[in-house]
Amino acid sequence: MLKFFFTRLLQAIPVLLVVITVTFFLVRLAPGGPFDAEKAVPPEVLKALEANYRLDLPVWQQYTSYVGDLVTGDFGPSFRYPGRSVNELIMAGLPASAELGLYALLVALVIGTLAGIIASLRPNTAQDYIPMSTAMIGICMPSFLLGPLLVLVFGIWLDWLPISGWGDMPGDKILPSITMGAGYAAYIARLSRGGMLEVLSQDYIRTARAKGLPERVIIFKHALRGGLIPVIAFLGPAFAGLLSGSFVVETIFQIPGLGRFFVQAAFNRDYTMIMGTTVFFAFLIVLFNLLSDVIAVWINPRLRHQAQGGH
Repeated sequence: MLKFFFTRLLQAIPVLLVVITVTFFLVRLAPGGPFDAEKAVPPEVLKALEANYRLDLPVWQQYTSYVGDLVTGDFGPSFRYPGRSVNELIMAGLPASAELGLYALLVALVIGTLAGIIASLRPNTAQDYIPMSTAMIGICMPSFLLGPLLVLVFGIWLDWLPISGWGDMPGDKILPSITMGAGYAAYIARLSRGGMLEVLSQDYIRTARAKGLPERVIIFKHALRGGLIPVIAFLGPAFAGLLSGSFVVETIFQIPGLGRFFVQAAFNRDYTMIMGTTVFFAFLIVLFNLLSDVIAVWINPRLRHQAQGGH
């Protein structure tokens, strides 16, 4: 397991380096600059600003300097928030984004797993078609469409739930969590259905049924662990995706999370903030993918045997 872990960890380093390099040079190639404004900045002031932020150096020196700071965990100062570093801004927005991602993942797990299990018990019947058709709708409906629909129905027409904020009013976390979790619930439903169908066709399940074991025991004690392995492998990238893709939902529901800094940085051409949020999200995606792979190998004996070099 340790060998597998460190092998995957070493493979992640080039991925992060490519993300850092491509993002750095794309940001520099974009038209405009971080100090462009409607009112022209005096040349001497602009020169002083560029020197302060090392923008007067050649691009390759800016790159090596940035990577050197990044190795120490320093994302640099924000160009648009004087006196504040990118690290501080990320830490300010991360708690709300992480909490939203966690709630959305719980929504996705509960709804998706139950729908997948129910569909797998009677394949190719109405019990299978209805939840899977609903899952397909969930996959096809983006959050920027689902969010306003939920706001319109439950916030305006029925007046049951708040339509904005985060932790300010009772129930204001429900609609954002459902909006973010719905799409992932659809993927989990399809994955859990496929995994359960494969396990339920195994010989040991038929043996358990022949012995007269209750169906609930067969499902929850014998089939569930193997049937949910595809879901477990999906959880890592799902949670990372929920964090990195939260800016749409945060904008719709006015949540003070990390997504707002990501969007504002793009409009403001805040180089260090764009780089910091992109690299941070890339790191989360790589980290959670690694953790999900390790957990999947630990749960599945066949994968563990392959990771140890078996055939």
